[in-house]
Amino acid sequence: MNRRVLLLEPNYKNKFPPIGLMKLATYFRLRGDDVVFYKGDLTEFVIRQITEECVTQLSKVDDTIDWKLRFNRIATYIRYRRKSDLESIGIDDSDDAIFIYPWIEHFKKFYHSGEYKKHPRWDWVGVTTLFTFHWNITIDTIEFAKTMVKDQKNLMVGGILASIQPKEIEEATGIKPHCGTLHTKAINGKGGDIDEDNPYVIDELPLDYSILDEIDYEYPDGGSYYSYTTRGCIRRCPFCAVWTLEPQYQEYIPLRKRIERVRRLYGEQQNLLLMDNNVLASPKLKEIIEDIKSCGFTIGAKYPEPNQYFIAIRNLRLGINNRAYVRKCFKLLQDINNYKGLSEKLRTEIFALREKFHLLHPDTCRREVLIATYKDFAPYFEAKYKRLKGRLRYVDFNQGVDARLFSEEIVTLLEQIPVRPLRVAFDDVKTEPKYRKAIRLSEKHGLRDFSNYLLYNFKDKPVDLYHRLKINVDMCETMNVSIYSFPMKYHPIRGEHSHDRDYIGRHWNRKYIRAVQAILNATKGKIGRGVSFFEKAFGRNEEEYMELLLMPETFLLFRFFFEDLGYTQEWRAAMAELTDEEREELLPIIYNNDFNHIEELTDNEKFRRILTYYKDYRKEIADHTSELYKLKQEFEKRQKENGRIYDND
Repeated sequence: MNRRVLLLEPNYKNKFPPIGLMKLATYFRLRGDDVVFYKGDLTEFVIRQITEECVTQLSKVDDTIDWKLRFNRIATYIRYRRKSDLESIGIDDSDDAIFIYPWIEHFKKFYHSGEYKKHPRWDWVGVTTLFTFHWNITIDTIEFAKTMVKDQKNLMVGGILASIQPKEIEEATGIKPHCGTLHTKAINGKGGDIDEDNPYVIDELPLDYSILDEIDYEYPDGGSYYSYTTRGCIRRCPFCAVWTLEPQYQEYIPLRKRIERVRRLYGEQQNLLLMDNNVLASPKLKEIIEDIKSCGFTIGAKYPEPNQYFIAIRNLRLGINNRAYVRKCFKLLQDINNYKGLSEKLRTEIFALREKFHLLHPDTCRREVLIATYKDFAPYFEAKYKRLKGRLRYVDFNQGVDARLFSEEIVTLLEQIPVRPLRVAFDDVKTEPKYRKAIRLSEKHGLRDFSNYLLYNFKDKPVDLYHRLKINVDMCETMNVSIYSFPMKYHPIRGEHSHDRDYIGRHWNRKYIRAVQAILNATKGKIGRGVSFFEKAFGRNEEEYMELLLMPETFLLFRFFFEDLGYTQEWRAAMAELTDEEREELLPIIYNNDFNHIEELTDNEKFRRILTYYKDYRKEIADHTSELYKLKQEFEKRQKENGRIYDND
């Protein structure tokens, strides 16, 4: 069809690549379309788009100068309009400078006047969406997309937020989103998703990994095969959106062909990350496990990292996403130039070759040159990849497995593949008996690495979180297993607070929420093995835990320091002196967690003295002229001398 297709992911931080957009990229390329993926600063995208047009025009005026080498300087001038930036371009180097200046001014005005919005370049634009609390940045991205597409009927908004709140998105943007998955292909040439004659079930297409090399953003969980072996869930948990997003449970989606295609086109990936929402509910779990094993994920299997440069050059030769693979080749050349596994002599040789073939800068990296010089760089990459040792590979059911479904039969199947970690859901303390059984069964069959997200701030009480954390820590000790707990704050997917992170559960308050977050800040967001570590972080019992939730936030962040100063003990003593009636009056003030104007909160002098402990000491600690800063430096020095670990900032 040869359409120009733009796929956009809002510039929020997220762990996983946009699987939906990767399937769409595959679809559009199968149909012969030109696909571009972008995630980043939207203004930067527009500037680069306009600068590309400018460079093309300047090359027509004077092709004796490689204007691409001056791309960034031109872009900077178009964006900021500074005289110094204009001068830096070096327009007077051209014999046709008198014609060059007007064109640069034209494109500068084209941007700043907003004229570019009247001349969109894209035939089809797709925007993915994620969590509801990313509302603002998502809406901004959709509004931006409206200016990019030639006809707004060819703007598709999909993903999680779009499926959960389609009416809200339509009211905010005028764009009616697509809900759910893309699972309809044309019948008798009509009715397919996106195109009436679409012959594919887009949701079942393999992923286009090449688009990830088009952007600067690096996903933390990259380097894996991403896929599904089932869709949907048999449960209808009130805090979960899966039954809305995937209302029909698909018990089996063949895996092997999709993995083989990814391997063939993009090279072997180390791990297998499966996004199934309830894989254990499938009556075809045995077939799923066999699929996983047939894809090379057996116990003890190792990942032989393929020669990434060979793959990139091969795909350049095939014309598979030239934009992405030129970028990737440049990065790989940079990386091998700095690879310490090669001698300094070899690294010098590589640099000299890059200089000779004008491959020291991304703007001078050309497809034709990269292909032509492959034989020159190939030996260095072969030497590097020969040195690499195979790494163990793992299977990750990333969305977790249902503890209520565990049985001997199921665990016997799971032990056949290298699951690590096994993420066993533990969202509600009421499921404790079945959760314990699931861990015991798994350990019996040799599975020892576990993880789970612990939902809090829903209908639970604060002590429920402590109880679940302690269960995990205790099982680590008694069963010699490893369980990493990741407390995860609940956010509603609909209603008043669905677009922000301010929701407070019925049994929680702002102070408790901030206290848990402060504790997790010190523990890097997770709790693993180690009773003493857990007890210091969350308390030896429920009473100590509840006291920690009340403790001034700065005392939690700099636990050892304020204990060393004696401030924590003073606060604790002051709280102990309160009568029951006084506590009942003071606690609601503390729960509100706003201590900016203590004098306005209460007239009770006793309360005011206690509330002074709740002021934010962080600025004072960071102030090199303050007494508190000096005391903390002395404290840290003593801790280091004694070989102890002190508080994290």
